[in-house]
Amino acid sequence: MAEKASIKCPSCGTEVEKPKKTWPLIGRPARDGSRIKLMIGQFECPRCGRKFKVAVKKERIPPEGR
Repeated sequence: MAEKASIKCPSCGTEVEKPKKTWPLIGRPARDGSRIKLMIGQFECPRCGRKFKVAVKKERIPPEGR
């Protein structure tokens, strides 16, 4: 998943350009030892005021030691 230029509000469909806050989230290891790293973004719609979170970037981390 590539980083998106704009995200649409799930309530009204308005495009929101930039997140208010971002943070990484690393998942538990899969059977092969790899992990998924997500960049989560918190957005606030300028039209309706709804706050929502979206994964803006997704990356697979290979297993350690290989």
